[in-house]
Amino acid sequence: MHTSQQLRLQSFLSPNHQVSFADDIPSCSLPATPSVQANRVYFSNPTWAKTYFEACHRDVTFRERWYAATGSWDDKIVVDIGCGPGNLYANLGGKPTLLLGVDVAHGSLKMSQELGYTPLIADAHHLPLVSEFADLVAINASLHHCDEMETVLAEAARLVRPGGLLVIDHEPQLTAWNYKGLGLLLYKMRLGIIYRFFLRSLDAPDEERSKALATEVHHQPGHGVTSALFHQTLEPMGFSVNVYPHNNAIGADALKGVYGNPPHWRYRIGQLLSGLNPYSAEAALSLMCVAVRRV
Repeated sequence: MHTSQQLRLQSFLSPNHQVSFADDIPSCSLPATPSVQANRVYFSNPTWAKTYFEACHRDVTFRERWYAATGSWDDKIVVDIGCGPGNLYANLGGKPTLLLGVDVAHGSLKMSQELGYTPLIADAHHLPLVSEFADLVAINASLHHCDEMETVLAEAARLVRPGGLLVIDHEPQLTAWNYKGLGLLLYKMRLGIIYRFFLRSLDAPDEERSKALATEVHHQPGHGVTSALFHQTLEPMGFSVNVYPHNNAIGADALKGVYGNPPHWRYRIGQLLSGLNPYSAEAALSLMCVAVRRV
């Protein structure tokens, strides 16, 4: 098994790579940062990872939106950064030439391997991979789990071949989540009193919820992605960039500028109390970026 993994990865590893094939999943050493530790613990827990796999990013509109952005994955070299237990490929399917899944969580990568991923434990800030080899690099709901989003975005872009695609989705839009005043107070109550005592059906066990929240480095008031982040990082690297705000429950129409229905009433109230129009582009919960590397 180790030999076959090494053979699949060998031609894509950088000359000075530090990948070890001694264990069941190829791995690099990881930085001992709080965010990496949180992601390793949460997404390696088999119960939590299975819950995430079954509940998140598996609906029809998600598949339609991603398929509109990437087309078929058949016969492509695909790199899924922050692949987790494999939600993206489980939804989209296809027959890639290589499906490389990068993550920090051993438990999630074991699950993704069963779906067909070639797994690699590595820090997304410093990938041990050569440049410009991938037809498609995907980041779904993972950028905001990383400390330095711009660095990770640039690393992901480095892997894309001329004419290839970089697609990022389900990243929280800063303006939509930048609660202020009473809106911020409501947000904090939602995480504590409201969830715990009045909306228990929406809550998770305390330990799981606290670990999950620890992974959300940039998914909180005052944090998130912006259109400028994608344009300013990717255009100097030779990409044509399009950014689409959306409210998650929208399919291919997101790529036509349709935001979808306004966010759930809990978010709308917080946005209104923060002086934001819930029906505006700035209030759309997520940004999707579709970037093509010019030939």
